[in-house]
Amino acid sequence: MVADKDKNGLAQGKIYIVATPIGNLEDITLRALRVLKEVGLIAAESREHTGKLCRYYNIKTPITSYNSHNQHFKGRVLLEKVNLGLDIALVSDAGTPGLSDPGSRLIREAIDANIRLVPIPGVSASLAALSICGLRTDRFIFVGFLSNKKGRRRKELESLRPEWRTMVFFESPHRLLKMLTDIYEILGNREIALAKEMTKVFEDVKRGSVSKVLSLLKDEKIRGEYTIIVEGRKEKERHLSVVDNR
Repeated sequence: MVADKDKNGLAQGKIYIVATPIGNLEDITLRALRVLKEVGLIAAESREHTGKLCRYYNIKTPITSYNSHNQHFKGRVLLEKVNLGLDIALVSDAGTPGLSDPGSRLIREAIDANIRLVPIPGVSASLAALSICGLRTDRFIFVGFLSNKKGRRRKELESLRPEWRTMVFFESPHRLLKMLTDIYEILGNREIALAKEMTKVFEDVKRGSVSKVLSLLKDEKIRGEYTIIVEGRKEKERHLSVVDNR
């Protein structure tokens, strides 16, 4: 890889934003594998997690941690290395960095420092779930994780009541039932798709109304990572809302 030059003509490295598998280790691009082998350092959300991927593909590049615990100071350290000419690959535990993970902070700091960012696209849990949800996908919004505090989460859902586009949420297993109950009580008994452990051994997708999905989960052990796809407000409801507000 050829290093860029800064305003003084000195070599400056780049940061590659590399998408990694969300489960199945085969879901990675040839370009991503090449970049991970060629950069001088991999900045990973979890060294142990990324280490498994690197061992699987015989990638010997050194790995350092960059996560929510050290992002306040580690970003400056990484940017200093890039300014000295080192190319770095930023990876998250799963999927595309910068989406609901600490990588977004490093990306912002790199932009402020005029450091070149190179996206290496690949798998995304939100897009994978959308592709099989069965709901409208011509217009959608990515919401990600809502607040873990009940009152704030319900307020956030209240603000989404007028939203007519399909909505994409992430949720952890210990809050899933509470989240679905809040959706039912605030947004109504909408059609949803609940995707669990995408691309992994226990991958599962449940589709139907919120009440139907809640009933399907009644006797199931809640574990794993979840993506919730929720249909937007229907055209008829939007029209009635406009009439009511006149």
